[in-house]
Amino acid sequence: MCGPVHDRQMKPKRKKLAKPKIRFHVVTLFPEALSSYLAASIVGRAIADGYAAVKTFNPRDYTSDKGRRVDRKPYGGGPGMVLEAMPVARAIAAATKGKPRARVILFSPSGREFTNATAGRYAAAKDLVLVCGRYEGIDARIKKMFPKAEEVSVGPYVLSGGELPALAVIDATLRRVPGILGDDTSVEERRVAGADVYTRPASIKWKRKNYLVPKVLLSGHHAKIDQFRQKRPGGSKK
Repeated sequence: MCGPVHDRQMKPKRKKLAKPKIRFHVVTLFPEALSSYLAASIVGRAIADGYAAVKTFNPRDYTSDKGRRVDRKPYGGGPGMVLEAMPVARAIAAATKGKPRARVILFSPSGREFTNATAGRYAAAKDLVLVCGRYEGIDARIKKMFPKAEEVSVGPYVLSGGELPALAVIDATLRRVPGILGDDTSVEERRVAGADVYTRPASIKWKRKNYLVPKVLLSGHHAKIDQFRQKRPGGSKK
């Protein structure tokens, strides 16, 4: 049975924007890898309401190879395959056409760490071109062909491709675009936030043991609640 209406977080329907505040242009061999996440939750609503737009550019559409092949063996030997520079360059050129201020981002394990501060800077951009590598990476000459491109890493690990990093950047950036979250204080680093969060009921029983919400969170004393959250591991201050 559903709870009472006043227990739900009712969100007023937003008016759809005629022009998006930010546009993402994703260069990827696997656009289908993005679709389900882009259609869900906050990201999906931002796109549906016109606050953001996402378009994909597949390097296979920009190759002269009849079989639409875009990868070759690396010079100097070694395992795996390398994405050719020209199909990727043409895809980037198509994505940036008519957008002289577009920021081009190349995902790389050796790139600069992506942080909330980075997302904040990206949120001020009108166009972001996210270039997803695959296999052993993209021919390094692409960095010389686009000298203003930024190399970015989403963590100290290696993934099979840049699609997951692209989704992480899209999500984190959209949260900082005014109007998308509705309430600006929903951005965690702009308020006092705790690592642990709780909701109703205040007491739950699991395997004969009671689990309670900390009393201070039930007190209504906002100063004490903020102090409690700051002391918790992972808590943050405004």
